[in-house]
Amino acid sequence: MELAIKIFQFILSISILVVLHELGHFLPAKYFKTKVEKFYLFFDPYFSIIKKKIGETEYGIGWLPFGGYVKIAGMVDESMDTEQLKQPAQPWEFRAKPAWQRLIIMLGGVTVNFFLAWLIYGCLSFFNGETSFDTTKVNAPMHYTNVAKAMGFQDGDEILKVDGKVQNNLDKLALDVLLSDEITVKRNGKEETFATNDDGKAMAFKDENPKAFLTPRFSAIIDTIVNPKTMEAGLKIGDEIVSVNGEKIAYYDELQQAIIKNPGKNINVDVIRAGAVEPLVLPVSADGTLGISSDKQMTKFYETKHFSFVESIGRGFTRSIESLTYQVKQFKLIFNRKVQGYKKVGGPIAIINNMPVDKASDGTVSVDWTAFWSFTAMFSVWLAFLNLIPIPGLDGGHVIFTLYEMIVGKPVPQKILENAQMVGVIFLLGLMLVIFGNDIVKIVMNKF
Repeated sequence: MELAIKIFQFILSISILVVLHELGHFLPAKYFKTKVEKFYLFFDPYFSIIKKKIGETEYGIGWLPFGGYVKIAGMVDESMDTEQLKQPAQPWEFRAKPAWQRLIIMLGGVTVNFFLAWLIYGCLSFFNGETSFDTTKVNAPMHYTNVAKAMGFQDGDEILKVDGKVQNNLDKLALDVLLSDEITVKRNGKEETFATNDDGKAMAFKDENPKAFLTPRFSAIIDTIVNPKTMEAGLKIGDEIVSVNGEKIAYYDELQQAIIKNPGKNINVDVIRAGAVEPLVLPVSADGTLGISSDKQMTKFYETKHFSFVESIGRGFTRSIESLTYQVKQFKLIFNRKVQGYKKVGGPIAIINNMPVDKASDGTVSVDWTAFWSFTAMFSVWLAFLNLIPIPGLDGGHVIFTLYEMIVGKPVPQKILENAQMVGVIFLLGLMLVIFGNDIVKIVMNKF
């Protein structure tokens, strides 16, 4: 059931994005009286699931759910149908239109994608507000794993700035650190700036959760106990564990490390209960756990900010730019030889696997609509950026050739356009094979 819901969300999100993107090309093309031969959701090599011709345009749904397209007469596109282009240009063809009109048609898709993200983020800010973990409310220093220390952090560091900017949102802080060049911290009472080490970033990307190297610290006050044996041994909700086997415990992460070191053994702990210290003997499971947690303490550090209608308009734009900025910055990790972020790149299979779902306490699974729309907005910005990359076969490639024509005063020769489009299509197909291959390798290696 969970997989079915994830697939449903993926197809719904892609359908919304593709239809609106292609509509961004379709509407200005029709406005400039350019013939649109096809408007398709998904690709239709050899056959389509549904098709119907209305006027001069065939509308349909293909069977290959990896995008969509509008086929505009007189345009060199991914169909590589060049027979029509051998004939003299007709007034209703794309190639017969002024360069400025062709530029608007080509930019229509990415424009719609950006405005869609803006609209979604604005609505989310207005209707839901924004909930974030405020690091300024945590008095204790962050917990730095070996990964963080390999980047250059030291125990006790207080993060002041990332690349010269203050970031108090924990959800963004770890990503900012991964994408950073330098960090400013307060260390031993002094302000110090160090360059983040790529070796540490590479270690982070080897983990299932690359952002887990940075976590806030809390006292070891127990708020959840799921192991009956632990309860039978006398531990109660609300107890604060202050020592394990004679060693003092100040934070919950220190407690976790002490427990992990004693799998299958009994440990002597001191707890503070009702202001008094009580000794207990707790049995650690064979896998090094007690079946306890202290996570509910984190709720008091979350805050939700609400926005008025006017404020949400500006906030929607800001969130769209933030999303775009993060995604562009991630390219330097993808192509970094040490970090090798490309190994984390996934295709449709990985996206489906990571689609958000809402799991109820009774085990039922449903769509988390807030997370769904957040994902759709993020993906819309991502598609806008990808389509603007100046690669033949993408909108950005057509835009570059059109801008060249507008600057130089004459169009790029038809043969060059056709050859460039062929190279672009081959490159994009190869890229798709690499991404799909990455997905398949992860499945085979049981990485999902």
